[in-house]
Amino acid sequence: MDTAERFRAAVEKGEPDALEDLFTEDIRLYSPVKFTPFEGKPMVLGLFGVLLRIFEGFRYIGDFEGTAETSTDGGEAPSAILLFRATVNGKEIHGIDLLQFDGDGRIKEFTVMVRPRSAVHALGEAVLAGLVADGLVPGADA
Repeated sequence: MDTAERFRAAVEKGEPDALEDLFTEDIRLYSPVKFTPFEGKPMVLGLFGVLLRIFEGFRYIGDFEGTAETSTDGGEAPSAILLFRATVNGKEIHGIDLLQFDGDGRIKEFTVMVRPRSAVHALGEAVLAGLVADGLVPGADA
């Protein structure tokens, strides 16, 4: 089973601990709700803990494989795109996860794109609340 398949299985089963070996230490996750990426394995694993709690009815509905230019070094990297659907706070989400791999097959860059805009807003609010609740980012009153 390759990394994309292992990632998909872990997410679909709601098992964030199964993701740890799939990420590089310096992974960058580009989110639709934050301008700068989430950086480093501890932060990205924490984010996935939140995401797996807030998504309702999450399911992957398709996949593609190929190569794509990375943001970090501009080089081509093996890549996979996983299409998904889910609900967050009553809003239907349709999105993609773009996984880009290092030479050892671990995920080094991860980009999430979702639509529609109302779903992006709902997702952003739910993610921020989860990150604050888990102590990963300071709250508004901090």
